Amino acid sequence: MQTPLVRPRRLRRTPALRRMVAETSVQPSSLVLPVFIRENATEPRPIASMPGVVQHSRDSLKAAVNEAAELGLGGVMLFGIPETKDATGSGGIDPAGVLNLAITDVVAEVGDQLTVMSDLCLDEFTDHGHCGLLTPDGDVDNDLTLTAYADMALAQAAAGVDMVGPSGMMDGQVGVVRDALDAAGHHHVSILAYSAKYASAFFGPFREAVDSSLVGDRKTYQQDPANAVEGVREVLLDVEQGADIVMVKPALAYLDVIRRVRDAVDIPVAAYNISGEYSMVEAAAANGWIDREAAILETLTSIRRAGADVILTYWASEAARLVRR
Repeated sequence: MQTPLVRPRRLRRTPALRRMVAETSVQPSSLVLPVFIRENATEPRPIASMPGVVQHSRDSLKAAVNEAAELGLGGVMLFGIPETKDATGSGGIDPAGVLNLAITDVVAEVGDQLTVMSDLCLDEFTDHGHCGLLTPDGDVDNDLTLTAYADMALAQAAAGVDMVGPSGMMDGQVGVVRDALDAAGHHHVSILAYSAKYASAFFGPFREAVDSSLVGDRKTYQQDPANAVEGVREVLLDVEQGADIVMVKPALAYLDVIRRVRDAVDIPVAAYNISGEYSMVEAAAANGWIDREAAILETLTSIRRAGADVILTYWASEAARLVRR
Protein backbone atom coordinates (compact mmCIF):
# COMPACT_ATOMS: atom_id res chain seq x y z
CA MET A 1 0.00 0.00 0.00
CA GLN A 2 1.31 3.44 -0.92
CA THR A 3 1.72 5.69 2.12
CA PRO A 4 0.92 9.43 2.01
CA LEU A 5 3.79 11.77 1.26
CA VAL A 6 1.92 14.83 2.51
CA ARG A 7 0.56 14.42 6.03
CA PRO A 8 -1.27 17.52 7.34
CA ARG A 9 -1.92 15.66 10.59
CA ARG A 10 1.74 16.10 11.55
CA LEU A 11 0.96 19.71 12.49
CA ARG A 12 -1.97 18.64 14.66
CA ARG A 13 -0.09 16.10 16.75
CA THR A 14 0.48 18.14 19.92
CA PRO A 15 -1.13 21.19 21.58
CA ALA A 16 2.09 23.14 21.05
CA LEU A 17 2.11 22.41 17.31
CA ARG A 18 -1.54 23.35 16.99
CA ARG A 19 -0.94 26.64 18.80
CA MET A 20 2.07 27.42 16.66
CA VAL A 21 0.27 27.08 13.33
CA ALA A 22 -3.14 28.43 14.38
CA GLU A 23 -4.40 30.87 11.75
CA THR A 24 -6.89 32.64 14.01
CA SER A 25 -6.74 33.62 17.66
CA VAL A 26 -9.03 35.32 20.15
CA GLN A 27 -7.26 37.87 22.33
CA PRO A 28 -8.77 39.76 25.30
CA SER A 29 -7.94 43.07 23.64
CA SER A 30 -10.29 42.26 20.76
CA LEU A 31 -13.26 41.65 23.07
CA VAL A 32 -15.81 44.19 24.28
CA LEU A 33 -18.18 43.47 27.18
CA PRO A 34 -21.75 44.79 26.85
CA VAL A 35 -23.00 45.95 30.26
CA PHE A 36 -26.52 46.85 31.42
CA ILE A 37 -27.04 49.48 34.14
CA ARG A 38 -30.40 49.84 35.86
CA GLU A 39 -31.36 53.20 37.30
CA ASN A 40 -31.52 53.26 41.11
CA ALA A 41 -30.78 49.53 41.42
CA THR A 42 -29.24 48.65 44.79
CA GLU A 43 -27.94 45.25 43.70
CA PRO A 44 -27.46 43.31 40.46
CA ARG A 45 -30.64 41.82 38.98
CA PRO A 46 -30.29 38.55 37.04
CA ILE A 47 -31.68 38.42 33.50
CA ALA A 48 -33.63 35.15 33.30
CA SER A 49 -33.16 34.56 29.56
CA MET A 50 -29.42 35.32 29.73
CA PRO A 51 -27.95 33.13 32.49
CA GLY A 52 -24.95 34.79 34.11
CA VAL A 53 -25.80 38.28 32.83
CA VAL A 54 -27.28 40.96 35.11
CA GLN A 55 -28.67 44.45 35.17
CA HIS A 56 -26.02 46.22 37.24
CA SER A 57 -26.27 48.72 40.04
CA ARG A 58 -23.77 51.58 39.99
CA ASP A 59 -21.61 49.74 42.53
CA SER A 60 -21.65 46.38 40.74
CA LEU A 61 -20.95 48.19 37.46
CA LYS A 62 -17.72 49.53 38.93
CA ALA A 63 -16.67 46.04 39.99
CA ALA A 64 -17.45 44.65 36.52
CA VAL A 65 -15.44 47.26 34.64
CA ASN A 66 -12.49 46.92 37.02
CA GLU A 67 -12.47 43.19 36.31
CA ALA A 68 -12.68 43.90 32.57
CA ALA A 69 -9.69 46.23 32.81
CA GLU A 70 -7.66 43.70 34.80
CA LEU A 71 -8.40 41.04 32.18
CA GLY A 72 -7.15 43.29 29.39
CA LEU A 73 -10.43 43.61 27.50
CA GLY A 74 -10.64 46.12 24.69
CA GLY A 75 -13.63 47.94 26.10
CA VAL A 76 -17.12 47.96 27.53
CA MET A 77 -20.38 48.93 25.82
CA LEU A 78 -22.85 50.56 28.20
CA PHE A 79 -26.65 50.29 28.01
CA GLY A 80 -28.92 52.23 30.37
CA ILE A 81 -32.26 51.08 31.78
CA PRO A 82 -34.26 54.04 33.11
CA GLU A 83 -37.00 53.91 35.73
CA THR A 84 -39.34 56.00 33.57
CA LYS A 85 -39.74 56.35 29.81
CA ASP A 86 -41.49 58.80 27.53
CA ALA A 87 -42.35 59.21 23.85
CA THR A 88 -39.15 61.10 23.03
CA GLY A 89 -36.66 59.08 25.06
CA SER A 90 -35.60 62.18 26.97
CA GLY A 91 -33.80 60.10 29.61
CA GLY A 92 -31.12 59.28 27.05
CA ILE A 93 -30.28 62.97 26.61
CA ASP A 94 -30.59 64.04 30.26
CA PRO A 95 -27.08 64.60 31.70
CA ALA A 96 -28.37 63.05 34.94
CA GLY A 97 -29.87 60.06 33.11
CA VAL A 98 -28.77 56.55 33.96
CA LEU A 99 -26.59 56.02 30.89
CA ASN A 100 -24.75 59.33 31.09
CA LEU A 101 -24.07 58.86 34.81
CA ALA A 102 -22.79 55.36 34.07
CA ILE A 103 -20.37 56.74 31.47
CA THR A 104 -18.97 59.18 34.02
CA ASP A 105 -18.72 56.45 36.67
CA VAL A 106 -16.84 54.08 34.37
CA VAL A 107 -14.44 56.73 33.06
CA ALA A 108 -13.65 57.77 36.64
CA GLU A 109 -13.14 54.14 37.63
CA VAL A 110 -10.92 52.81 34.82
CA GLY A 111 -9.74 55.87 32.89
CA ASP A 112 -7.83 54.86 29.76
CA GLN A 113 -7.53 51.20 30.74
CA LEU A 114 -10.69 50.42 28.74
CA THR A 115 -12.39 51.99 25.75
CA VAL A 116 -15.64 53.29 27.22
CA MET A 117 -18.41 52.89 24.64
CA SER A 118 -22.08 53.78 24.90
CA ASP A 119 -25.16 52.74 23.00
CA LEU A 120 -26.51 55.73 21.11
CA CYS A 121 -30.15 54.83 20.56
CA LEU A 122 -33.52 55.78 21.98
CA ASP A 123 -35.15 52.35 22.28
CA GLU A 124 -34.24 51.82 25.95
CA PHE A 125 -35.71 55.22 26.80
CA THR A 126 -38.93 55.39 24.75
CA ASP A 127 -42.28 54.19 26.05
CA HIS A 128 -43.08 52.77 22.61
CA GLY A 129 -39.77 50.89 22.39
CA HIS A 130 -38.76 52.07 18.94
CA CYS A 131 -35.28 53.36 18.13
CA GLY A 132 -36.59 56.72 16.94
CA LEU A 133 -39.25 59.37 17.33
CA LEU A 134 -42.67 58.61 15.92
CA THR A 135 -44.92 60.48 13.50
CA PRO A 136 -48.58 61.00 14.53
CA ASP A 137 -49.52 57.84 12.62
CA GLY A 138 -46.89 55.73 14.41
CA ASP A 139 -44.11 55.52 11.82
CA VAL A 140 -40.50 56.17 12.82
CA ASP A 141 -39.51 59.66 11.63
CA ASN A 142 -35.97 59.25 10.31
CA ASP A 143 -34.91 62.90 10.13
CA LEU A 144 -36.49 64.02 13.38
CA THR A 145 -34.76 61.11 15.06
CA LEU A 146 -31.40 62.29 13.72
CA THR A 147 -31.77 65.50 15.71
CA ALA A 148 -32.32 63.49 18.88
CA TYR A 149 -29.28 61.34 18.10
CA ALA A 150 -27.12 64.45 17.75
CA ASP A 151 -28.28 65.66 21.17
CA MET A 152 -27.69 62.24 22.68
CA ALA A 153 -24.17 62.11 21.23
CA LEU A 154 -23.35 65.47 22.78
CA ALA A 155 -24.65 64.34 26.17
CA GLN A 156 -22.54 61.18 26.05
CA ALA A 157 -19.46 63.13 24.94
CA ALA A 158 -19.94 65.57 27.81
CA ALA A 159 -20.13 62.59 30.19
CA GLY A 160 -16.68 61.51 28.98
CA VAL A 161 -17.34 58.66 26.56
CA ASP A 162 -14.54 57.46 24.26
CA MET A 163 -16.74 55.98 21.55
CA VAL A 164 -20.43 56.30 20.70
CA GLY A 165 -22.38 53.50 19.07
CA PRO A 166 -25.27 54.78 16.92
CA SER A 167 -27.38 51.65 16.61
CA GLY A 168 -30.80 52.76 15.41
CA MET A 169 -30.24 52.19 11.67
CA MET A 170 -31.54 55.62 10.72
CA ASP A 171 -30.38 56.83 7.31
CA GLY A 172 -27.60 59.39 7.76
CA GLN A 173 -27.09 58.78 11.49
CA VAL A 174 -23.30 58.56 11.39
CA GLY A 175 -22.88 61.81 9.47
CA VAL A 176 -25.21 63.73 11.78
CA VAL A 177 -23.49 62.41 14.89
CA ARG A 178 -20.03 63.16 13.48
CA ASP A 179 -21.03 66.71 12.55
CA ALA A 180 -22.56 67.35 15.96
CA LEU A 181 -19.51 66.04 17.83
CA ASP A 182 -17.06 67.99 15.69
CA ALA A 183 -19.03 71.23 15.90
CA ALA A 184 -18.96 70.98 19.70
CA GLY A 185 -15.21 70.32 19.80
CA HIS A 186 -15.47 66.59 20.51
CA HIS A 187 -13.16 65.59 17.66
CA HIS A 188 -11.60 62.91 19.85
CA VAL A 189 -14.83 60.94 20.32
CA SER A 190 -14.94 58.08 17.86
CA ILE A 191 -17.91 56.30 16.28
CA LEU A 192 -18.62 52.58 16.27
CA ALA A 193 -21.33 52.42 13.62
CA TYR A 194 -23.95 49.68 13.83
CA SER A 195 -23.88 49.64 10.05
CA ALA A 196 -25.35 46.29 9.05
CA LYS A 197 -27.89 45.57 11.78
CA TYR A 198 -30.46 42.99 10.83
CA ALA A 199 -34.07 42.53 11.97
CA SER A 200 -33.17 39.30 13.71
CA ALA A 201 -35.12 36.73 15.69
CA PHE A 202 -32.06 36.36 17.91
CA PHE A 203 -32.58 39.71 19.70
CA GLY A 204 -35.25 38.27 22.00
CA PRO A 205 -33.32 38.00 25.29
CA PHE A 206 -31.89 41.51 24.85
CA ARG A 207 -35.40 42.92 25.05
CA GLU A 208 -35.74 41.44 28.51
CA ALA A 209 -32.30 42.77 29.43
CA VAL A 210 -33.30 46.38 28.68
CA ASP A 211 -36.97 46.06 29.74
CA SER A 212 -38.03 46.91 26.19
CA SER A 213 -41.48 48.41 25.66
CA LEU A 214 -41.56 47.45 21.99
CA VAL A 215 -44.76 46.13 20.47
CA GLY A 216 -44.33 44.95 16.89
CA ASP A 217 -41.00 44.92 15.07
CA ARG A 218 -38.27 47.12 13.58
CA LYS A 219 -38.34 45.79 10.04
CA THR A 220 -38.81 49.22 8.46
CA TYR A 221 -35.38 50.36 9.61
CA GLN A 222 -33.32 47.28 10.48
CA GLN A 223 -32.12 45.22 7.54
CA ASP A 224 -33.80 42.26 5.87
CA PRO A 225 -31.94 39.05 6.85
CA ALA A 226 -32.07 37.98 3.19
CA ASN A 227 -29.79 40.80 2.03
CA ALA A 228 -25.99 40.69 2.09
CA VAL A 229 -25.15 43.17 -0.70
CA GLU A 230 -27.31 45.76 1.04
CA GLY A 231 -25.33 45.18 4.22
CA VAL A 232 -22.11 46.12 2.47
CA ARG A 233 -23.81 49.16 0.95
CA GLU A 234 -24.88 50.35 4.42
CA VAL A 235 -21.33 49.88 5.68
CA LEU A 236 -19.82 51.89 2.83
CA LEU A 237 -22.28 54.73 3.45
CA ASP A 238 -21.20 54.86 7.11
CA VAL A 239 -17.52 54.90 6.14
CA GLU A 240 -18.22 57.87 3.86
CA GLN A 241 -19.94 59.64 6.76
CA GLY A 242 -17.00 59.26 9.13
CA ALA A 243 -17.40 55.95 10.97
CA ASP A 244 -14.22 54.84 12.73
CA ILE A 245 -15.35 51.22 13.12
CA VAL A 246 -18.23 49.48 11.33
CA MET A 247 -20.21 46.62 12.80
CA VAL A 248 -22.32 43.68 11.69
CA LYS A 249 -25.06 42.57 14.11
CA PRO A 250 -25.88 39.72 14.77
CA ALA A 251 -22.72 37.71 14.19
CA LEU A 252 -23.31 33.97 13.83
CA ALA A 253 -26.13 34.02 11.27
CA TYR A 254 -24.23 36.71 9.32
CA LEU A 255 -20.66 35.41 9.14
CA ASP A 256 -20.82 35.76 5.35
CA VAL A 257 -21.70 39.45 5.74
CA ILE A 258 -18.78 39.96 8.14
CA ARG A 259 -16.47 38.47 5.50
CA ARG A 260 -17.90 40.67 2.74
CA VAL A 261 -17.56 43.76 4.90
CA ARG A 262 -13.98 42.90 5.90
CA ASP A 263 -13.08 42.62 2.21
CA ALA A 264 -14.81 45.91 1.36
CA VAL A 265 -13.34 48.35 3.91
CA ASP A 266 -9.97 49.40 5.25
CA ILE A 267 -11.09 50.32 8.76
CA PRO A 268 -11.69 47.94 11.71
CA VAL A 269 -14.72 45.66 11.55
CA ALA A 270 -16.70 44.68 14.63
CA ALA A 271 -19.38 42.05 15.15
CA TYR A 272 -21.92 41.71 17.95
CA ASN A 273 -22.32 38.17 19.32
CA ILE A 274 -25.85 38.91 20.48
CA SER A 275 -28.14 37.78 23.27
CA GLY A 276 -29.91 34.98 21.43
CA GLU A 277 -26.62 33.50 20.27
CA TYR A 278 -25.36 33.62 23.86
CA SER A 279 -28.53 32.13 25.33
CA MET A 280 -28.67 29.22 22.88
CA VAL A 281 -25.21 28.06 23.90
CA GLU A 282 -25.97 28.56 27.59
CA ALA A 283 -29.22 26.60 27.32
CA ALA A 284 -27.62 23.72 25.43
CA ALA A 285 -24.75 23.58 27.91
CA ALA A 286 -27.14 23.64 30.87
CA ASN A 287 -28.81 20.56 29.42
CA GLY A 288 -25.49 18.79 29.02
CA TRP A 289 -25.75 18.72 25.23
CA ILE A 290 -22.48 20.57 24.48
CA ASP A 291 -19.15 21.38 26.10
CA ARG A 292 -19.81 24.95 27.20
CA GLU A 293 -16.27 26.37 27.36
CA ALA A 294 -15.25 24.76 24.08
CA ALA A 295 -18.40 26.10 22.43
CA ILE A 296 -17.68 29.64 23.68
CA LEU A 297 -14.18 29.65 22.23
CA GLU A 298 -15.31 28.01 18.98
CA THR A 299 -18.06 30.60 18.58
CA LEU A 300 -15.72 33.55 19.10
CA THR A 301 -13.04 32.02 16.88
CA SER A 302 -15.57 31.63 14.06
CA ILE A 303 -16.43 35.33 14.27
CA ARG A 304 -12.77 36.28 14.20
CA ARG A 305 -12.12 33.88 11.33
CA ALA A 306 -14.92 35.49 9.33
CA GLY A 307 -13.06 38.80 9.55
CA ALA A 308 -14.10 40.63 12.73
CA ASP A 309 -11.34 42.60 14.42
CA VAL A 310 -13.52 43.38 17.44
CA ILE A 311 -16.22 41.22 19.04
CA LEU A 312 -18.89 42.46 21.41
CA THR A 313 -19.84 39.45 23.52
CA TYR A 314 -21.39 38.72 26.92
CA TRP A 315 -18.65 36.12 27.36
CA ALA A 316 -15.87 38.71 27.06
CA SER A 317 -14.56 38.46 30.62
CA GLU A 318 -14.89 34.69 30.78
CA ALA A 319 -13.34 34.22 27.35
CA ALA A 320 -10.38 36.39 28.39
CA ARG A 321 -9.74 34.02 31.28
CA LEU A 322 -10.15 30.96 29.07
CA VAL A 323 -7.63 32.09 26.44
CA ARG A 324 -5.08 32.85 29.14
CA ARG A 325 -5.05 29.27 30.39
